[in-house]
Amino acid sequence: MALLYNWTDQLRSLFSNLFLQPDWHSYLDIGIIAVVMYQLLKRLMQTRANSVIRGVVLILMCTWLSEVLQFNALNWLLQQIIGIGVLLLIIVFQPEVRSALEQIGRQRWSKIPFLHLGDTAASTTEQKIDELVTACVRLAKRKVGALIVIERSTGLQDIIESGTVLDAEISAPLLENIFEPNTPLHDGAVVIRGDRIVAAACILQLSSDKGISRDLGTRHRAALGVSETADSISLIVSEETGIISVAQDGKLTRYLDENSLKDLLSDIFIAQKSESKLLSRFKTKGESKYENQ
Repeated sequence: MALLYNWTDQLRSLFSNLFLQPDWHSYLDIGIIAVVMYQLLKRLMQTRANSVIRGVVLILMCTWLSEVLQFNALNWLLQQIIGIGVLLLIIVFQPEVRSALEQIGRQRWSKIPFLHLGDTAASTTEQKIDELVTACVRLAKRKVGALIVIERSTGLQDIIESGTVLDAEISAPLLENIFEPNTPLHDGAVVIRGDRIVAAACILQLSSDKGISRDLGTRHRAALGVSETADSISLIVSEETGIISVAQDGKLTRYLDENSLKDLLSDIFIAQKSESKLLSRFKTKGESKYENQ
């Protein structure tokens, strides 16, 4: 119970300093706390931790009430629970904690992507896009399932290590051959890094989002799962329907044909590559100007 009292005393002291002697530091401090608490609660309300928060509040109330009513045995038990409560919450909600930290770590503070089909010329990037589109369209016509994950700024080395390393050039015939049924590498995901197919038959973690349509199979759930924790782009070809889809930022774009798929990939990779080069040149000019001074 002493831990709870110390915490409440510290909280009371904090707000006393904020409101009794307010200055611009106090207002800024309050604003930061408000934003952090809002974002934290916003994320927690979308997970199973929502019900746990109510349980934690209930335990704190029961602890205080047992102290007031002098239920010593119950109070001792609740104090032990509070003492190890933080560690228990981290263990129980390890997936949620990891997901939250990954989202914080991959916040797009800069719009400049690090990796998208290699640091090559736009014409070469367009050629690689054509190979990807051709492979997806051909596989879709034959209703052969496929899952292609394109790595960007968030590294996928752990996923790559779960599969078979290839290190091959991107080509439509190779991708078609990889996903051909009853072949050793057809079951799993292909991972592309830069302008190379680095691995095949990779294992992905499925999305835990319960709002995903039941019509979507394992490939779509796996593609959404990796897009929720990384800024990768996933191309999916449905084995049942032949529908081509793209997963990005935890969202799925479906019913793509050859033209719409090519336009989508071009907008993601070629347009952002041009933006990256433009900003890089601007930065270089600024540094040269500074050095001349």
